[in-house]
Amino acid sequence: MKITEIQNALAALELDAWLLYDFRGINPIAQNVAGLAGAHITRRWFCLIPKQGEPRWLVHRIETSNFTRVQGQVALYAGWEELNDAIRTLLTGVKTVAMEYSPNAEIPYISRVDAGTLEWIRSFGIEVQTSAELAQRVEARLSEAQAAGHQTSARLVLQAKDYAFAWIGSQLRDGKSITEYDVQQEILGQFDAMDLVTDHPPIVAVNAKSSDPHYAPSATDTQKIQVGDFILIDLWAKQKDRDAVFADTTWVAYAEETVPTRYVEIFDIVREARDSAIRFIQERWEADVPIHGYEVDDCVRGYITEKGYGQYFIHRTGHNIGTVIHGNGVNLDNLETRDARALISGICFSIEPGIYLTDFGVRTEVDVFLAGPGRDGVKVTTAPVQNRVLPLL
Repeated sequence: MKITEIQNALAALELDAWLLYDFRGINPIAQNVAGLAGAHITRRWFCLIPKQGEPRWLVHRIETSNFTRVQGQVALYAGWEELNDAIRTLLTGVKTVAMEYSPNAEIPYISRVDAGTLEWIRSFGIEVQTSAELAQRVEARLSEAQAAGHQTSARLVLQAKDYAFAWIGSQLRDGKSITEYDVQQEILGQFDAMDLVTDHPPIVAVNAKSSDPHYAPSATDTQKIQVGDFILIDLWAKQKDRDAVFADTTWVAYAEETVPTRYVEIFDIVREARDSAIRFIQERWEADVPIHGYEVDDCVRGYITEKGYGQYFIHRTGHNIGTVIHGNGVNLDNLETRDARALISGICFSIEPGIYLTDFGVRTEVDVFLAGPGRDGVKVTTAPVQNRVLPLL
């Protein structure tokens, strides 16, 4: 565990301790912080990390083998009565703890601890606060190696995207019959050749299917790609390492020599909304003014609404990116949730506005890494970015 980093964050946030808790994998944040991700643990375990001193663990007697190498003191329990006494002892001297919950479920990605457990901890006179900001500081910040690896993944993902669109164009010029699924499999083949992995096959969506943000073809549910089709590809992957960080991008194209005006008009609105978010972040970052996730979403959504398409932008502006594609840091969101967490140095996130009409949908997506102070510390890692709909023929 990153004990020093955690304790520094606890002091900065004026918290006595972080109480990690998990039962049968319901709290991946606790698992990751404790270094127990992937361990087979079937009983409740706790780890109290105070702002000073060693961590204190409370684990079931039948599962001690999972905790032989943990840092700090380990106490054991078996029955529920013994657990009640042991948790009281664990919390001695503590008044305020952070746990994985979100007041009024404002940020459900953080809400991992069940209501009953919260009631139980509070019954000992403990004030429980959300660990949302704490988890971001500890879990979402990338190391130098992770940031460099993310940049490599971004470059390779863009190469796979280029290959996919070039492959579509060549197949159509040769008069061959291809489907969305065929393109998806070509991209996965590129990932294999590049030693990249992903958690879900990429999105390849034609015409009306591109207006469904989470559509993805399968072997049994796919459409043909033909000359004159509008095509959206959303792909994400990372290197084959548990600590590697994903890269994620979305591009659109048209299977002809010239792109019709309607597609150009909608794309230009989405592109400018994307770029307005980048400028907003750069200006605030340079001025050292706090930037909250919901504010970036407001910036983007306001522009699209001003252009008359607000009702067709049906998802948040962006999500945190980490070792999983949707990480535990701040999201750019004031639609699905109101994410009031601040953007901090060391985090990576997507900016991906969209307009989804009946017959087609446009999304353009880039990744941003906040490297450090100043405007130059805002790095678009999936560059070059898309600035026009790609004509494929």
